[in-house]
Amino acid sequence: MKTFTSTLRALSAITAGCVLVSAAAAQDNESDSLFEEIVVTATKREQNIYEVPMSISAFSGDTIEAQGITDLVDVGKFVPNLNVTTFSAGHTSSANPFIRGIGLQDHLITTDPGVSVYVDGVYLGRQVGQNWNLTNIERIEVLRGPQGTLYGRNSIGGAINIVTKTPGASEGAKVGTQIGSRGRLNADVYADTDLTDTLAMSFSGGFKKRDGLGDFVNLPNAGVEVGETKDVFARLALGWDVTDDFSLVIAADGNDGDNGLNPYTTLIDEVGLVCRTTAPDPTLCANGALYNAGYRNSDTAADIYDNNTGQASQTHVSNEARGVSITANWQLSDNLETKLIASDRHSEYKAGLDDDAFEDDFLSFPETGDADQTSLELQVNGDYGRLDFVSGLYYFTEEGTNFQDGFIFNGAGPFDFYLTQEVTSTAVFGNVGFDVSDRLRVSGGLRYTRDEKDAVTDVGTGLVSGNKDWNEVSWDLSASFAMDNGLSVYGSIASGYQSGQFPARPFCLFGNPNCFVAGDNITAVNYEIGVKGQPMDRLQMSAAVFYTDYDDLPYQVSTTAGVGFNTVNLIVTQQSTGFEWENTLFITDAFLFHATLGYIDVSVDEQQGVSPVAPLTPELTFSLSPEYRLALNGGAEITFRADYSYRDDMYGEPSSDPARFTQIESRSLVNVDIAYLSPDGSWTAALYGHNVTDERYDNGRLNTTDYILRIVSNDASEFGVRFVKSFGL
Repeated sequence: MKTFTSTLRALSAITAGCVLVSAAAAQDNESDSLFEEIVVTATKREQNIYEVPMSISAFSGDTIEAQGITDLVDVGKFVPNLNVTTFSAGHTSSANPFIRGIGLQDHLITTDPGVSVYVDGVYLGRQVGQNWNLTNIERIEVLRGPQGTLYGRNSIGGAINIVTKTPGASEGAKVGTQIGSRGRLNADVYADTDLTDTLAMSFSGGFKKRDGLGDFVNLPNAGVEVGETKDVFARLALGWDVTDDFSLVIAADGNDGDNGLNPYTTLIDEVGLVCRTTAPDPTLCANGALYNAGYRNSDTAADIYDNNTGQASQTHVSNEARGVSITANWQLSDNLETKLIASDRHSEYKAGLDDDAFEDDFLSFPETGDADQTSLELQVNGDYGRLDFVSGLYYFTEEGTNFQDGFIFNGAGPFDFYLTQEVTSTAVFGNVGFDVSDRLRVSGGLRYTRDEKDAVTDVGTGLVSGNKDWNEVSWDLSASFAMDNGLSVYGSIASGYQSGQFPARPFCLFGNPNCFVAGDNITAVNYEIGVKGQPMDRLQMSAAVFYTDYDDLPYQVSTTAGVGFNTVNLIVTQQSTGFEWENTLFITDAFLFHATLGYIDVSVDEQQGVSPVAPLTPELTFSLSPEYRLALNGGAEITFRADYSYRDDMYGEPSSDPARFTQIESRSLVNVDIAYLSPDGSWTAALYGHNVTDERYDNGRLNTTDYILRIVSNDASEFGVRFVKSFGL
């Protein structure tokens, strides 16, 4: 607690300094503000982003395009204390967000993410197989810290809101294409039209394609390259104003991907370091099964972006998702409204890893998975001047499976692995805000959640089932005060909750037939103070310091057991202390500078004689984004933009033992964009460079004690042209 107090004092001093500097800058009289208002729905009601008492980042559709953001992995490059990796089952569509040291680097059906992702208010239970394309996006909101009251379970690290464009909001159309190096070819279309005075329709669709980064050396007829991506997607939405007080939005979406296995390689411990540090007697593991079978690192591909597998079934990965949703809004009176969000979604994938990464079939894990989910949320919201509230009922059910049909383990097999789970979650929630004065606002909320999980597995020992239910009350309190200088200062205390989890790979059943047991509730409490706003016409900024306490947090650890890898949850208590800063500054009317900074210090209680670390959590994150707009004669404009992103070194798994070789080096990425806007504003042509220095970096590292699985990024330098034409938008 002493460390926390001293750190918090230091970070509070930094924040106070920022406030004083901004307040002093506010004494300058500037022209009218150069900023457009940023409206978000982080609290399930529309608010200016600088009125929301939490640490939040927002990206508009235009910003997403200019920064070269195409998926959640790219979003993770430009938000403080956010890191998004691709790690799961060798699949190129996976996205694993980590906010403030909380996330999950697994994908199996019994594991829940620590960061929730929502699309138009619909929770996405699974990330592998979704591959949501960011082409018709109004904005993306990243909420940092536990969001247990309004967003429920699985948001102990934070939440990501993806908000699409509403049908009828802006009639017109837009088409875009992108052609670049590495075989890049993208095309998309968005159209919004009024069918009648009360009925509107919008459609978006397209495809994205890029060649791979390597070859399957021993399979010249594989038909796909390592890391190759090819996705087709579409979304149709209807907006119907049934009456002046009642409206419906009905949406259907789908995507289909046929991609190459994500790039990775295997590192064999050839000197026995791991064995000497993880076993009392080195002969007990004797360098691991791969080494003892005669394999060496020279058996893997010389280029880590190539792959030496000899199993054709491991070269392709695919994903498919489809869903429908209905959002109904009913204005009951001038002060009261109700909203219903109903959704049904299905996702599936085919993937797997040839873990050994060489030609012989010694370790291979072909895998398929699917998930079906249904959700209902009924809100009743009111605004009575100084008093407003958000309340609701929530229901969510998901059923899914993971199946490894005929996997090979240490040269033996084939074996089968089967895992299924059904989840039912219900909740009731409410949040009340009160304007004590024109400057002071206080709010508080409660949420009661009940979860039940039924799981079944077979790891070769016969069917084993488990059942458990949990309940939890989440809460939050906040206050914000508007100062004279255009800034608001806030303080908040918020809790979060996640139900316990069954073991993901319970090969412990070979030695313990009763080990398929779910853990206890995972809880978090976050303390945060911050300041945000527009202290001068040329500057917008936000800063926050936080301290978060997590109890019964599971860290995943995998070791060999029986005929597979036994993944157990190491239960820890974790404390996170940190600082976050964002600002946008117009140095001149034409020169804009955006910057973000995040720092986090994570402390984990010692477990079983070792001190774990938060995996995939860089201590320092920051980004710098200068933009210059050059006005031309006739009304045309050229925009020069660069985006620099830095993520500090981190660990790929909970162990920080240097002998385990799981440290991931820091990375610096640079994007550039030069765009020409036509005089009438109807079309844009741009030259772009993505990861212009061709920085190659790791997305994850996992030590099984037999070998280290090194997952490398599917991100490489790319240069090309982009063209966008608008019709009436």
